[in-house]
Amino acid sequence: MYRILVCDDEKDIVSALKIYLMADGYQVFEAYNGREALEILKKEDIHLVLMDIMMPEMDGITAMLKIREVSNVPVILLTAKSEDTDKVLGLTVGADDYVTKPFNTVELQARVKSQLRRYMKLGGGTVRPDTIVIGGIELNDVTKEVTLDGDKVQLTRTEYDILKLLMQHPGQVFSPNEIYEKVWNDNPFRNENTVAVHIRHLREKVEYNPAEPRHLKVVWGRGYKMEV
Repeated sequence: MYRILVCDDEKDIVSALKIYLMADGYQVFEAYNGREALEILKKEDIHLVLMDIMMPEMDGITAMLKIREVSNVPVILLTAKSEDTDKVLGLTVGADDYVTKPFNTVELQARVKSQLRRYMKLGGGTVRPDTIVIGGIELNDVTKEVTLDGDKVQLTRTEYDILKLLMQHPGQVFSPNEIYEKVWNDNPFRNENTVAVHIRHLREKVEYNPAEPRHLKVVWGRGYKMEV
């Protein structure tokens, strides 16, 4: 049974998260500030931490720094929409992901599952050279399989080739014409819409929320990229 530490100064949020997580079969530990979270981490074998940023006594960022001194346990930050600067800072100092309040419970459960899978499956070893992992998306170029949080995703050959191109070059922007040339091996003349349709289908299959993609991004006026 996976053991999850939930840390938030709002007791109602901790109680709600405990209900959702226990329904998924996890054992849940409760803390209400960063100091309490660190004490639990010293005593218990915790597999994942869900932690608020703004808390009394010790905030989530300070707690993150102290956790990373001794552990690589995955940490998902719980943030308010107004805390964009703190989200970036949290990811910089070692957080693995963040979820914005109010929570979409399906998205939260998916992110927890994704981080646990990566921690248990990949955390203790090395990723095979034929495998690319970005977030919860994993592409195996030997089996030609793509999974999202461990669940197989059915892609067409063209969708697979586009995803592979973007995942092989994270952060690099490819114009629609460049994608068409590389994937179709053909003249890209007036084929921007073809690429856009395939990108939309890909988002529907590999993004938690296709309307607000976290990885498969459009760069307006320039093209598309895979963001880590």
